[in-house]
Parts: sequence; structure tokens; C-alpha cells
Amino acid sequence: MDALDLLLTRESALKLDAPGPDQADFDAMFQSAVRTPDHGRLRPWRFIVIDSDRRAAFGELMAQSLLRRRPDAEPGLLDRERGKAMRAPTIVVTAAKVDKTHKIAPFEQIASAAAATQTIVLAANARGFGAMWKTGDAAYDPAVKAAFGLTADDEIMGFVYIGTDVGGTSPIPRPDAAKFVSIWQG
Repeated sequence: MDALDLLLTRESALKLDAPGPDQADFDAMFQSAVRTPDHGRLRPWRFIVIDSDRRAAFGELMAQSLLRRRPDAEPGLLDRERGKAMRAPTIVVTAAKVDKTHKIAPFEQIASAAAATQTIVLAANARGFGAMWKTGDAAYDPAVKAAFGLTADDEIMGFVYIGTDVGGTSPIPRPDAAKFVSIWQG
């Protein structure tokens, strides 16, 4: 696929199923992700793969996070939270390992990790897979961060769900880019 065609046609998947990426697919995705801009060469990106057989544990981690925020959460809501882990055969947790003591501002480290996350989404599409990038309250939970070997200073960029796209395209039209562009007049 032509790179510009990939960029112009990219959409978040609505529904994903097996099969998911194999090791060669992941190698290509991660190799492309580490090519993102990285001011200061800090390499702040971290990618944690949740394989299919670990999704239930991830779902339980998400449910426990919800329970910490909402101790009165009903069982159905907790089950729905657990079910998020089953959205795709594989999930990649992307994060910024933030060094707040470095002269490169934390925002720039986080921006680099966000760019790496978008690159993984694009690379998944280029390899023939669908992807959806999700965050939610669990991404900001220190206990969830710790479960993935991150510190409170680190930031989870998202949970990238990757698999075979079986959901079709979004009915929501894309905005006209011209509405977001202006020419600076100095």
C-alpha cells in the first residue's frame, strides 16, 4: 500500500477478531515505531504486548481499576470492563517512560511516545490488520501502570487493540482538513 493512501484511508477498527499479528508483524510494527521523532534521543517508548492467553488477566486488572475508582460499581459494569480485554486477539500497551529530570521536557517525551503509538496503528494497518487505540481511566491508574512495570511519572499512551478487522468502516465521515488550517499572517 502506498504510504499516503495508508494515511488517507486509516480508520479505527470497529470490531476485531483472530488472527492477530505474528512475531514478524510485531517486529515490523515495533521497528517502525522506534523511528518516530525523539528529541534528545531519550527513547522514551515502551511497548508491552498482551497475548491472547493473558487477556483475561488484563480484563481483571481493568475491573479492579474501576472498582478502586467506583467501589459501588455493579457487577454488570465490572463484567463490561473485563470484556474490554476481549476486543482483539492481541493488545499492545504503549507508554512513555518519562524522565522528569532531563532537560528535554516531559511533554516532548510523551509526544514522542504518542507518535510511536500512532506509528504502531499505521504499521498494523499496513500489515493488513485493523487496530483501535483506546485509553480510559485505567490508563491513569498508578496500580495499572505498576502492573506494566511503569512508575507514577510514566504515562500510558494507550491500549492498542490489534487483530483482523471484521467490523467494517465507521459511518462517521471524516472532517474537512481545511477547517483546521490557517495561514499565519505574522
